[in-house]
Amino acid sequence: MKTLAYSIAAATAFATAAQAEDITLRIGSGHPPGVVYAGLMIDYFQVELKKRVEERTEHTVSFVEGYSGSIVKVTEVLEGVQDGVLDIGGFCFCFEPSNLPLHAFQVMLPFGTMDPVESLEIAKDVYKEVPYLTDVFPNELNQVLLARIADGGYNLGTKFPWTTLEDLKGQKIGGAGINLNWLENAGVVPVSSSLATSYTEMSTGVYDGFIMFPSAWVNLKLYEPGPYYALIGFGSMTWHGMTINKDTYDSLPDDFREILLEVAADFEAQTGIVNKREYDRLVNELRGLITVTELDPAVRQDWAESLQGWVKATAADLESKGLPAKQVMNLVLDSAEARGYTWPVRYAIE
Repeated sequence: MKTLAYSIAAATAFATAAQAEDITLRIGSGHPPGVVYAGLMIDYFQVELKKRVEERTEHTVSFVEGYSGSIVKVTEVLEGVQDGVLDIGGFCFCFEPSNLPLHAFQVMLPFGTMDPVESLEIAKDVYKEVPYLTDVFPNELNQVLLARIADGGYNLGTKFPWTTLEDLKGQKIGGAGINLNWLENAGVVPVSSSLATSYTEMSTGVYDGFIMFPSAWVNLKLYEPGPYYALIGFGSMTWHGMTINKDTYDSLPDDFREILLEVAADFEAQTGIVNKREYDRLVNELRGLITVTELDPAVRQDWAESLQGWVKATAADLESKGLPAKQVMNLVLDSAEARGYTWPVRYAIE
């Protein structure tokens, strides 16, 4: 189903791409605007796209918004864009283990940099060297990758205090997709969840903690059911993306498409910049609301060491499916180190 709506300003049988068009795009995410990237889609991407297009071309732009799962749920965005239910969608690769099994590659290497700007640059290095990561979208999924999206650094919020990995053994902790392996392989009970349901599920005892960055702990008020926030430093992950339906993209006027790509690149950068800028402020805000714990670095070291076998097995499993996992994961390790980052455990990928 194609949802790009054109209203040609000067209707004529000889219409050309140079004519002014009123372009309406359905845009959204399963996540609410309180999640940083979704808020930036509304407040930055949509605003800048409309502004620049209408300043520099004869076209006009309007949006039909579908955030907070109002058009598609968090697990349905990729398929929604593929089928044209949305023209543009933002989503976590974590919900697409079949379609995008390698795109959550930074999550396969936990305890990396907590700097979202660096995380994004590392991801860009990897995408540059591995064309498959970009090409799979138009080649197999009827969409075009507009932007990679960096998240703030992940920590662990809970309903109970803890200071060692042993304190977490047997506890039920929520996560999304592949990061559940961080829990299971460390002896913690993993529970599959998402931000859209985390407040209710933690409040009702489905689980007693959630792997999450501080912006969500503040903006979605997760501090209410989870009054303890431990700065474990799982890393900032670039494992979300914003895509556009390929039929929609191919139908856009050339001058519009040029500005679309320009704004998307700026939006991509903003996801790193804003998350980095806001991290310390949000942690300090949490300190005024709940108990925030600075963990001993040895706890991080112990947890990373417990995941070495899983990291190696994950690379081998993806390689057996014909994916360049070892190349990708080694690129991540090398790119981070080239930027001065020291891993608590230098995972052996081979």
